[in-house]
Amino acid sequence: MLTYQLIGIINIAFRVLVYLIIARCILSFVRHDPYQPIIRFIYDITEPVMKPFRRIIPSAGGGGFFTLYCRIGCRNGSSLSNTTINDNLKKGLILT
Repeated sequence: MLTYQLIGIINIAFRVLVYLIIARCILSFVRHDPYQPIIRFIYDITEPVMKPFRRIIPSAGGGGFFTLYCRIGCRNGSSLSNTTINDNLKKGLILT
Protein backbone atom coordinates (compact mmCIF):
# COMPACT_ATOMS: atom_id res chain seq x y z
CA MET A 1 0.00 0.00 0.00
CA LEU A 2 2.82 2.38 0.88
CA THR A 3 4.52 1.59 -2.41
CA TYR A 4 1.55 2.77 -4.44
CA GLN A 5 1.48 5.99 -2.47
CA LEU A 6 5.17 6.46 -3.24
CA ILE A 7 4.50 5.91 -6.94
CA GLY A 8 1.67 8.47 -6.76
CA ILE A 9 3.92 11.06 -5.12
CA ILE A 10 6.63 10.50 -7.74
CA ASN A 11 4.07 10.90 -10.54
CA ILE A 12 2.78 14.12 -9.02
CA ALA A 13 6.32 15.49 -8.65
CA PHE A 14 7.15 14.79 -12.29
CA ARG A 15 3.81 16.24 -13.42
CA VAL A 16 4.45 19.46 -11.47
CA LEU A 17 7.93 19.65 -13.00
CA VAL A 18 6.45 19.33 -16.50
CA TYR A 19 3.97 22.14 -15.74
CA LEU A 20 6.79 24.33 -14.47
CA ILE A 21 8.77 23.67 -17.66
CA ILE A 22 5.72 24.67 -19.72
CA ALA A 23 5.35 27.83 -17.60
CA ARG A 24 9.01 28.67 -18.17
CA CYS A 25 8.57 28.18 -21.92
CA ILE A 26 5.63 30.59 -21.89
CA LEU A 27 7.64 33.07 -19.82
CA SER A 28 10.35 33.07 -22.46
CA PHE A 29 7.90 34.72 -24.88
CA VAL A 30 6.69 37.52 -22.58
CA ARG A 31 8.47 40.26 -20.67
CA HIS A 32 8.80 39.54 -16.98
CA ASP A 33 10.79 40.56 -13.96
CA PRO A 34 13.33 37.76 -13.35
CA TYR A 35 13.69 38.85 -9.71
CA GLN A 36 10.04 38.33 -8.80
CA PRO A 37 9.81 35.44 -6.28
CA ILE A 38 7.45 33.24 -8.32
CA ILE A 39 9.50 33.65 -11.50
CA ARG A 40 12.71 33.01 -9.53
CA PHE A 41 11.14 29.84 -8.08
CA ILE A 42 10.24 28.56 -11.57
CA TYR A 43 13.76 29.24 -12.82
CA ASP A 44 15.40 27.66 -9.74
CA ILE A 45 13.36 24.46 -10.03
CA THR A 46 13.58 24.00 -13.80
CA GLU A 47 17.17 25.10 -14.44
CA PRO A 48 18.86 21.89 -13.16
CA VAL A 49 16.63 19.86 -15.48
CA MET A 50 16.92 22.09 -18.54
CA LYS A 51 20.63 22.92 -18.35
CA PRO A 52 21.94 19.55 -19.64
CA PHE A 53 19.47 19.58 -22.53
CA ARG A 54 20.38 23.16 -23.43
CA ARG A 55 24.07 22.26 -23.48
CA ILE A 56 23.55 19.24 -25.78
CA ILE A 57 20.83 20.55 -28.10
CA PRO A 58 21.53 23.77 -30.02
CA SER A 59 19.04 26.59 -29.68
CA ALA A 60 16.67 27.03 -32.62
CA GLY A 61 15.25 30.52 -32.48
CA GLY A 62 13.63 31.84 -29.31
CA GLY A 63 12.69 28.89 -27.13
CA GLY A 64 14.55 26.01 -28.64
CA PHE A 65 13.56 22.39 -28.71
CA PHE A 66 15.16 21.51 -25.39
CA THR A 67 11.88 22.27 -23.57
CA LEU A 68 10.19 19.52 -25.55
CA TYR A 69 13.04 17.13 -24.79
CA CYS A 70 12.88 18.06 -21.10
CA ARG A 71 9.19 17.18 -21.02
CA ILE A 72 9.89 13.86 -22.72
CA GLY A 73 12.73 13.21 -20.28
CA CYS A 74 10.45 13.90 -17.31
CA ARG A 75 7.84 11.50 -18.61
CA ASN A 76 10.48 8.83 -19.20
CA GLY A 77 11.92 9.44 -15.73
CA SER A 78 8.50 9.00 -14.19
CA SER A 79 7.92 5.74 -16.06
CA LEU A 80 11.40 4.47 -15.19
CA SER A 81 10.96 5.18 -11.47
CA ASN A 82 7.53 3.51 -11.44
CA THR A 83 8.90 0.44 -13.20
CA THR A 84 11.87 0.23 -10.84
CA ILE A 85 9.67 0.46 -7.76
CA ASN A 86 7.26 -2.16 -9.11
CA ASP A 87 10.10 -4.54 -10.02
CA ASN A 88 11.69 -4.18 -6.60
CA LEU A 89 8.31 -4.74 -4.98
CA LYS A 90 7.86 -8.00 -6.91
CA LYS A 91 11.36 -9.15 -5.94
CA GLY A 92 10.66 -8.43 -2.30
CA LEU A 93 13.30 -5.71 -1.97
CA ILE A 94 10.71 -3.16 -0.86
CA LEU A 95 8.56 -4.00 2.12
CA THR A 96 4.95 -2.85 2.06
